[in-house]
Amino acid sequence: MAQHTDKITQWIRPEIRAIAAYHVPDASGLIKLDAMENPYTWPEWLVDAWLEQLRAVGLNRYPDPAARQLKVRLREAMGIPAGMEVLLGNGSDELIQMIALAVARPGRVVLAPEPGFVMYRMIAGLAGMEYVGVPLRAGDFGLYMPAMREAIRRHQPAVVFLAYPNNPTGNLFGRDEIREIVELSPGLVIVDEAYAPFADETFMGELGKHDNLLVMRTVSKMGLAGLRLGLLAGPKAWLDEVDKARLPYNINVLTQASADFALKHHDVFDEQTRRICADREWLFGKLRDMPGLTVYPSRANFILFRVPAGRADAIFAGLKEAGVLVKNLNGAGGPLTDCLRVTVGAPEENAAFLDALTSQL
Repeated sequence: MAQHTDKITQWIRPEIRAIAAYHVPDASGLIKLDAMENPYTWPEWLVDAWLEQLRAVGLNRYPDPAARQLKVRLREAMGIPAGMEVLLGNGSDELIQMIALAVARPGRVVLAPEPGFVMYRMIAGLAGMEYVGVPLRAGDFGLYMPAMREAIRRHQPAVVFLAYPNNPTGNLFGRDEIREIVELSPGLVIVDEAYAPFADETFMGELGKHDNLLVMRTVSKMGLAGLRLGLLAGPKAWLDEVDKARLPYNINVLTQASADFALKHHDVFDEQTRRICADREWLFGKLRDMPGLTVYPSRANFILFRVPAGRADAIFAGLKEAGVLVKNLNGAGGPLTDCLRVTVGAPEENAAFLDALTSQL
């Protein structure tokens, strides 16, 4: 064992040894409200039509490396402006990694507001870059612009990531504030619109107006999380360079065929999104009426709430014991101390969550 430890210390990079692998909890037998997934399955007629289309997919051949047909479908579905290029990734995570690898050099910085999406920090470390988190405003989790301006001036970041809406807080940052960050930043600014279907807000229309702005999307939150498909949109000159960090054939044939099929029936997913948004408002109201909770407004498909001081871990455990899995953010500390995050589920799941939470308060 000591010999292995010595070898690991010798050969594994210190920044890799210093981090923990991304942990996904086992949700077997639980109502799963921890991962911002769409709770609705496809109607039976759509499943039948999808399976019929998959019969024609040749698994013996490599996929189209450029996923050309799927990109056409995504351009239409996502409202990508004419003249902008599209790059696909195995989920948004791979796109974040490709961006980091494309710009990484010793001493370069990835910058993002905090609390924010944990993969920005994690992937910056994997790429050998410094990560700088800029605290959001206390109380409402808005951008604290004096700190953002100073951080950009001081660190001259190669990449700024802005989740819009933000994860895990659920709020939208001000559009003028984002535009100012784009103008101030010397490197790329990525507006991460993973939750755009629930917010009805986007920066897609601003692509091409700024020479350093890219927009990232995923199909995961609209009900296709199992496909692991993300897209990056922006000027061709930028995306041609980022594309060099992409491994070949990264979007497999089943994902390409399934996503292309699903997007032809986007009206099904649009209706599910409307239901989730309505249920989000209902759930927000119920949580807000519960004694002892601080509930934060959300434009995503989840709600962040703060429980009585010192009780987050016990309440999380009690919910799990009752068969409901949410996200415990208390361990992150700082502004997320005493916070839990719940995904908006189907009505019966939301009701079960509320019953379980009531019994813990």
